[in-house]
Amino acid sequence: MKIVIAGAGDVGFHIAELLAFENKDIVLIDNSKDVLSYASTHLDVLTLEGDSASIEVLKNADIENAQLVIAVTTSEKNNLITAILAKQLGAKQCIARVKNSEFLMPEQLKMFQSLGIDALISPSLLAAEEIKRLVAQCTFTDVFEFEEGKISLVGVTLNGNSTILNQKLAEVYQDTSRNNYRPIAILRGSQTIIPRGNTQLHRNDHVYFITPSQKICHLEEFVGASKKTIKDIMIIGGTGIAYETAKILEEDYNVILVESSKDRCKFLADHLPSTLVINADPSNTEALIEEGLKNMDAFIALTINAEINIIASLTAKNLGVYKTIAQVENKAYTHISQEIGVDTLINKKLIAANNIFRYIRKGKVEAITSLHGVDAEVIEYELQKDNQLTKKPIKHLHFPQTALVGGVIRNNESFIPDGDFQLQKGDKVIVLARPDAVGRLDKLFR
Repeated sequence: MKIVIAGAGDVGFHIAELLAFENKDIVLIDNSKDVLSYASTHLDVLTLEGDSASIEVLKNADIENAQLVIAVTTSEKNNLITAILAKQLGAKQCIARVKNSEFLMPEQLKMFQSLGIDALISPSLLAAEEIKRLVAQCTFTDVFEFEEGKISLVGVTLNGNSTILNQKLAEVYQDTSRNNYRPIAILRGSQTIIPRGNTQLHRNDHVYFITPSQKICHLEEFVGASKKTIKDIMIIGGTGIAYETAKILEEDYNVILVESSKDRCKFLADHLPSTLVINADPSNTEALIEEGLKNMDAFIALTINAEINIIASLTAKNLGVYKTIAQVENKAYTHISQEIGVDTLINKKLIAANNIFRYIRKGKVEAITSLHGVDAEVIEYELQKDNQLTKKPIKHLHFPQTALVGGVIRNNESFIPDGDFQLQKGDKVIVLARPDAVGRLDKLFR
C-alpha cells in the first residue's frame, strides 16, 4: 500500500510512526530539510523536499499509484490544493487537514468531496469534542466512545477508596455482576501492563476500563470514585480549539473564557453568545482568581503555551477545582499527566493523527485510539466474513499475547466478552494491542 503524507510535522510524523510495524510504502513530503532529516533518521520512509501543492512534486512522489494521500501541513489552503491535485493525478483516496470547522458542515463538505477530497479533518474540532466527553464524564481522565457511544473506554486513577486494590483480577471478577466493566490496560508509572487473571491492581494505578456506556455510573462506584456534576467552567486562551470548545460547551454549562488580546476577545464575544469573554492575562493567577477561579467546577487551559497551561491547571487544582484539562503540543507531555497532577493532558495533533489513521488500516477498521502514556492502541475492527475467529471461543483463538479483546458490538447490543464468548460475522470487535501485535491482528480480521 503506497501512502503519501504531505507535512512532516507532529501529525504527519505520528501517522508515519504508527506505521513503523507495517509493510507500507510511505513518502513524506515537506518544505523543511531539517524536518525531513529528522524523519528519515527516525522512520523507515522515503522523504521528498518540496511544496506538496506542486504538480511536479506530486508526480515525483509517484502520486498516481498512491492508495492514500494525507495532507496535514500547517497550511489549510495547501492541504486542500494538495488533496484536489492528488485526486486529479490518480490517487485513490485523499484526506485534508483544515482549521475552519465550517468546512465540515454537510453542504460545504459535499462540495469538497465533489472536488475529490474524500475526508476533511479538523484537529481543533476533534479535540473540542474530546474535551466535551471529558467534562460530561468528569470522574475519568480519558473518555473514548465506540459505535456512537454504545461502548465507552475510560481511564481512572485508583485511590485508597477502591475496594478492588491488591486483589487478583480473577478473584475480583468471581462476582459476575462486575463483568460489565473490564480493565484492558494499566499504566503503572511508565510501565504498560495488559491485565490477566493473576494481575493485581495497586493504589495510584491508572486503569483503562471498557464498559457499555449505560454502566459507567456503576463503574464509578466500583472503583471508589466520587460523583461530581460540572456546572461552571473556566477556559483560558482564545485559540481555535478554545473557540470550538466554548461553542460546544456553552449550551450546557456556564462558561467563562479568558483571553489577553482585545481584538480576539471581540471576535469571541461576537461568536459565542452564551459565553462570558474576559480580557485578562491567562498566566496571571490573581486575575483568574478575581474572575472566579475558586468557584469553578472545571478548568480548561487552551493557550498556545503548554507550560502556562500546565501551571495554570495545577494552580486551579490546588485551589479546589475538581476537573482540570490542559492542552500541550509536545506529545511527550501526554505520558506524564497523572504524574504531575493535571487530570488530563490533550494534544490535538495526536487526536487528529489517530482519527486519520483509521483510513490506513486494513481489516475494515472502524476506529483507532491512542491512550495517554500507554504503549498500545485500541482498534475497532469489523468482522466482515466467517473465518478462523468465528470458529472457536476467544480463549481458544491464537491471539497475540500482547493483544486483548475488550468489547464486542453485535446488532446494536454491547458485550464485554469473557473467554467463552464466540465471535460472529458482522461483529464490531474492540481490541487493545501493542504495536508488535497490530500486523497479526490485521491478518486475523482481514
